[in-house]
Amino acid sequence: KSFSYQRLSYLSYKYQLHVLLNEIKESAAQKEVPHRDFYNIRKVDTHIHASSCMNQKHLLRFIKKQMKVNPDEIVSCNRDGKMMKLKEVFDSLRINTYELNVDMLDVHADRNTFHRFDKFNAKYNPIGQSELREIFIKTDNHIGGKYFANVIKEVMSDLEESKYQNAECRLSIYGRSKQEWEKLAKWAVVNQVHSDNVRWLIQIPRLYDVYRSNKLVSNFQQILENIFEPLFAATNDPKSYPQLHAFLQYVSGFDSVDDESKSEHVVFDADSPFPHNWTGDENPPYNYYLYYMFANMTVLNQFRRERGFNTFVLRPHCGEAGNVTHLVAGYMLSESIAHGLVLRKVPVLQYLYYLAQIGIAMSPLSNNSLFLNYHRNPLPEYFARGLNVSISTDDPLQFHFTK
Repeated sequence: KSFSYQRLSYLSYKYQLHVLLNEIKESAAQKEVPHRDFYNIRKVDTHIHASSCMNQKHLLRFIKKQMKVNPDEIVSCNRDGKMMKLKEVFDSLRINTYELNVDMLDVHADRNTFHRFDKFNAKYNPIGQSELREIFIKTDNHIGGKYFANVIKEVMSDLEESKYQNAECRLSIYGRSKQEWEKLAKWAVVNQVHSDNVRWLIQIPRLYDVYRSNKLVSNFQQILENIFEPLFAATNDPKSYPQLHAFLQYVSGFDSVDDESKSEHVVFDADSPFPHNWTGDENPPYNYYLYYMFANMTVLNQFRRERGFNTFVLRPHCGEAGNVTHLVAGYMLSESIAHGLVLRKVPVLQYLYYLAQIGIAMSPLSNNSLFLNYHRNPLPEYFARGLNVSISTDDPLQFHFTK
């Protein structure tokens, strides 16, 4: 621990000395480079969720446009089985789109979401209504995710217009059934949701306990089979799964997501049951999820490599909060991680991340609303010490006022 702390301090002071000696020279050299400045160098947002990749004004404008152009389109089915038009949905919620504004949309994170992941997740519901989230920012709904596809294509168009901006948007696969992959691929292919400026990362929520209590699965192995069996099948026989095969060519990796600050009452060790024996109601620990995702991805990647197809990387949310053991698993299994805030408390791990140059996609604006005040964010410190950091947006819908 002492050695790692001393080495990190040395790296910090070395960077400060470099800035003092070379800042003016570097600034002059930068000005001599033709046709290159911050705006026209290539930038990749490696941590952004597709369901919140637009800002709040963009979503508001899109909702108002659909109400003006398609008020009579049937968009949902209520609990009584009645088909609902878009206008009827808004009427039932007693919402007048003319009066609708950004404040009423209420998707922006505020101080009430600090250390309250449940309240933050509720911000995904426009005007606090889950029906509107289902209609506008879901891939699998009554209209086949058409509105969500259209708003993402508008974001893609903005990226293409700016030319130098790229993004890796996260889409969800839950592991509740094996049909999820086919449905997601169909949504992307039918609606032509693709761009040379965008790749997909598949995020898998750690929700075994929820599915188990609702009797959707009987053990953890079923979740793994629902996630990975369709991928092996599409790799083995792409002609039988043309849409999924086409979609996977735009997928770059996998992510593991959920609230890391949840307490874990079980430990992943040599005595932990295998997935087919994990039949209790308790959610497996973070490291259990990550290890079995990594194990299945390793075999899948080898198969895809032999078939000449693209492979996938593991890039989980890690170290945003919670136990430091999450970062140990991230170090051993991941190509890069998202957040990594807890590294600031563990010099040994921080130095290991520096030595291995494991990527850390950091989102100071996101952290400011959830777990760590902006002025305490370790991004400048990580950068000075030479850790492999990048800046990402996470959720523009919740955190951004402008593009």
